[in-house]
Amino acid sequence: MNDVTRPDSVSSFWKNPETVDSFANRDPDRRLVQLLDCYADPPSTRVLDLGCASGRNCVLLAERGFDFQAVDGSWPMMTRTRRRIAQMCGETAAQNRVRAGVMEDLSEFDDVTFDLIVALGIYHQALSFEHWHECVAESARVLKGEGLLLVSSFTPGSQPDGKPLLVVPGLDKMYGGFSSGPLCLFEPAEHDAEMANHGFEPHVRTETVKVETEHGFRMTMNALYRKR
Repeated sequence: MNDVTRPDSVSSFWKNPETVDSFANRDPDRRLVQLLDCYADPPSTRVLDLGCASGRNCVLLAERGFDFQAVDGSWPMMTRTRRRIAQMCGETAAQNRVRAGVMEDLSEFDDVTFDLIVALGIYHQALSFEHWHECVAESARVLKGEGLLLVSSFTPGSQPDGKPLLVVPGLDKMYGGFSSGPLCLFEPAEHDAEMANHGFEPHVRTETVKVETEHGFRMTMNALYRKR
């Protein structure tokens, strides 16, 4: 996995400077903040931030002293994260820890490398139902047995513009209606069942929260899985 991404895998939404700035200004994920407290030895705990965006969670991991790696398919997002990590850890560390890449190809990393994978708003960016499975399988490959996978994804019940999402004809589980493009979405029970095909079981109960938008709302599924 070099600093090259598939050109068709990243929409213009994720390259937009306003989007990059917006994600950079977000606080670290609250669930991750709580979860990191469970690890007694951060320097020996390997974490993968999959789809790191502008680095809000990478900054948290660096501050806490975790041994982390970060991947994102958007060059502008990855560059912003590198810049932030370089300010904290130096240019060499930023180059080594933050790289461009796609979630279906983590060949840079050996099998069973990580203790924790952070995958927030990333799997639903899959280009198809089959691609979704390819991406989750690759995460399962690099996660250690009994390792944890922190996930958030939108669900089909979302109405970001106040209208129901539209099913993409001929593509299973694909829905249109988000500004970032078509997404691969599941209801929570469906998601748990599909994750089980890759050896994941809920570590805590998968829940859904409603988040208001300017013109509607998003239904966000929050999950934490353990690899069997």
